Amino acid sequence: MVRNVIGSVLALAGATAAVWSPFRAWYDGRHGSDYRIEDLFGGITDAKAEVIGSILLPFAFAALVTLLGVVLRSRLLVAFAGLVVLGFTILWMVRVGQAEGSLTVGGDGTGLGIGVANAFGGGLLILLGALVMSGRTRTRTVPLEPEPTYPTRPTYPTLDGADGPTRTMDIPAWDGDRDRTQVQDRPGTQDPDRDRTQAQDWNRGQDWNQGQDWNQGQGPDHGRNDRA
Repeated sequence: MVRNVIGSVLALAGATAAVWSPFRAWYDGRHGSDYRIEDLFGGITDAKAEVIGSILLPFAFAALVTLLGVVLRSRLLVAFAGLVVLGFTILWMVRVGQAEGSLTVGGDGTGLGIGVANAFGGGLLILLGALVMSGRTRTRTVPLEPEPTYPTRPTYPTLDGADGPTRTMDIPAWDGDRDRTQVQDRPGTQDPDRDRTQAQDWNRGQDWNQGQDWNQGQGPDHGRNDRA
């Protein structure tokens, strides 16, 4: 956030300097607004240009691109605006050097003026602002509650009431093989010979008890009573 603010201030300051530069002296006291756009591509002439058709036009376009890049926090747009300012400034210097034979700097107002310095410095400030800016920060949204990847188990209310807490109960699935194995593992089903022996002992005990009961009922006393 701080880097974006500092970079935006530098870029806007550079754009302001670039737009203001055509109204200052560029060479031998001649303002930058006096140079036509056509002169930058066909050669410098003495013809005076209108303000809207002068070198001010590309600088104004660069200023608008810089403002748009600051609003959108786009480093590419801001850097493009700085390159436009520097490109047209260097192109003008090349054309003037071709027309004059050489470029000079004089303290008495001759040669390169303060306007060129403003344009060149403004382009550098715009590029510096693009380097300082951090650009847009991409935020990744994470859902608060991720969707479950497994089927949820049913919940059943407790005996305390419908308003009470619920607990999860596991309902076992019916497994025929497992139930059949459990039945076979019960006592009395593992050894058929032992089960047969126990059944015979039980039958022998039942017969012995019945014989005892019969003997008690058919003894000597019982026969004597019948004869009497």
